[in-house]
Amino acid sequence: MRHAARLLGVLALALLCLQLWFAGRILLMRWVAPQSTSFQRSEALRLLTEKHQLAWAQQWVDDAQLPATLKRAVISSEDDGFAQHGGVDWDALKGAWKKNEKAQARAEARGRTTAKVIGGSTITQQLAKNLFLSGERTLLRKGQELVITLMLEGLLDKRRILEIYLNSVEWGEGLFGAQAAARHYFHMDAARLGPFEAARLAVMLPAPKRFERQPGSPYVLGRAGIITGRMGGAQIP
Repeated sequence: MRHAARLLGVLALALLCLQLWFAGRILLMRWVAPQSTSFQRSEALRLLTEKHQLAWAQQWVDDAQLPATLKRAVISSEDDGFAQHGGVDWDALKGAWKKNEKAQARAEARGRTTAKVIGGSTITQQLAKNLFLSGERTLLRKGQELVITLMLEGLLDKRRILEIYLNSVEWGEGLFGAQAAARHYFHMDAARLGPFEAARLAVMLPAPKRFERQPGSPYVLGRAGIITGRMGGAQIP
């Protein structure tokens, strides 16, 4: 029993130290932009392993150079309650859970074991996962994501969270951040993105590697038109 109690104590201390490390890293992000994210490092390793080369594009731009059009488009497409919620949109998560249950039931009825998973993650949750975590879907990983999400919301303001997200999110294979995406797809700086260009980039975010093959596909253009119409009601921090 004593050995088990000691082991539990060590595990609890290790877990506490890990959370303090996360909190310290996030607090530093108030003033210092992250050089890379966990997802970016895993992608770099994958590209080097599979393709033996690293085609990479990323350039940090400050919040003042990130256009309101892009902020409104991404919020409208990815997380329309971003300015109001505390990091987690429980209603969106509940809705996604119900849709996934129905999709799984349909898949099983057709003889398939898995169905396409619909996400309900907020921008802050996506940033938490990209910054520090792996892409595996386990309860432990989701629990850690929730803790980091609350840390981000508690230690950074919404403006900074959105700034880091737009500078680090993936927009194609080896393509990260708004500036690199604007240059790659439209041959212009991010600051010059108009509403429709910004909406097209926002539409790509759920599956950038798929959409980069046809960034002007009917789906992307049609969805971008819908997002453009919603942008006027988006609240940006």
